[in-house]
Amino acid sequence: MEFQGFIGEVLYWVRALLDYLLTPWFFYQAAIIAVLFLVAKVLSWRIEPKLEERARLIKGNPGLLRIVIALLRRIDWILFSFFLFIALSVMRSVTWPSRSHFIAITFSLSFAWLFVSVLSRVIRNRLLARTLSWLAWIYVALVVLGLDDESFAFLDSLSLTLGQMRLSVLLVLKAALFLFVAVWLALGVGRFLDNQVQKSDELTPSIRVLIGKVVKIGLILLAGTVALSSVGIDLTALTVFSGAVGLGLGFGLQKVISNFISGIIILLDKSIKPGDTISLEGTFGWIRELRARFVSVVTRDGREYLIPNEDFITHRVINWSFSDELVRLDVEFGVSYDADPHKVSELAIAAAKTVSRVDAGRSPVCWLTGFGDSSLDFVLRFWIDDPQKGLTNVRGQVLLALWDAFKENGIGIPYPHREIIMKDTAMHDGPKS
Repeated sequence: MEFQGFIGEVLYWVRALLDYLLTPWFFYQAAIIAVLFLVAKVLSWRIEPKLEERARLIKGNPGLLRIVIALLRRIDWILFSFFLFIALSVMRSVTWPSRSHFIAITFSLSFAWLFVSVLSRVIRNRLLARTLSWLAWIYVALVVLGLDDESFAFLDSLSLTLGQMRLSVLLVLKAALFLFVAVWLALGVGRFLDNQVQKSDELTPSIRVLIGKVVKIGLILLAGTVALSSVGIDLTALTVFSGAVGLGLGFGLQKVISNFISGIIILLDKSIKPGDTISLEGTFGWIRELRARFVSVVTRDGREYLIPNEDFITHRVINWSFSDELVRLDVEFGVSYDADPHKVSELAIAAAKTVSRVDAGRSPVCWLTGFGDSSLDFVLRFWIDDPQKGLTNVRGQVLLALWDAFKENGIGIPYPHREIIMKDTAMHDGPKS
């Protein structure tokens, strides 16, 4: 019956619209609207470039700039709505309101489209922004045309009963809209609170990240619960269904859940934190950010590796700055047997001290480690306090300092020699005659 009532209402409005379209005043209003739209378009082509150049000068406020640019891109609609308002005011002052009814509807719809299209610019996802703007404008259009009650009744008639719960298209649309708005607000509040927590110097970096994640997740869960309850959905009726879905998701998203739990463990035990210098399976770099599923590690060559949290739990991780940033490095080298090993040790220690990154508070040491095939083998050990700046480069600087010191003092660095002895094999003569 509701469907038949909706169809009857639509047919009534179609007949009324056809009767209205045949009146002379409709053609007058349509002509006025067309002329005003063309004038607004022509003016916007001249005004928009000049205003956009000035808007680009706004610095330090990207949110405001995005709104301003959105308004500038709709200069034609702003002018069109303004011209319609002027025309509507003039016509209602000189003639009957019924003779300007079409202009009034056009003004309401154009202003509504201008408002929702600009407001949707706060949403960064363009597809989602367009979808919401169209849905909002359709709702306003139904209200303006007086078809909102009949449309809602029709959508409510399209329903499906699941046990004791009745799901209609109208209920699903309301739930989706409320859920989106609630989650969007929760994310905004969560980001604000997270920024405030990150500014606190009294908390460690790991605790700041943990608090930020807990606050965001808690707000999202609270927003979802409030949104679904506000539209009349009984959450207890979804217990069995959510349990089955959760079981399926648990098996399908096992790795995702494992990485999420691993991320919580990492934050609690403080094994790594933003800014630490780490090595993991050949990857050396510093931790830029801890996420719910992965850890962002930036290497010396500028590459950013997104390593799953689980790897930091199950694999051996070298944290160069876990307790402090002092790191000892070894440089192995060899010199000729003609050199005095005592003098070599003194020169090596002095050369290491000339490198700026070598910690002056801890004196380097140099030890003779063996008598090689062609050289006296040494190891030079020194400390640095900035491993995030790289290890290979400081080793290279120390080796260059050793080379200069040995060359200046006449100490040779041998290299392997190979001797090849060629022997002529005696040719066997044949039997003598």
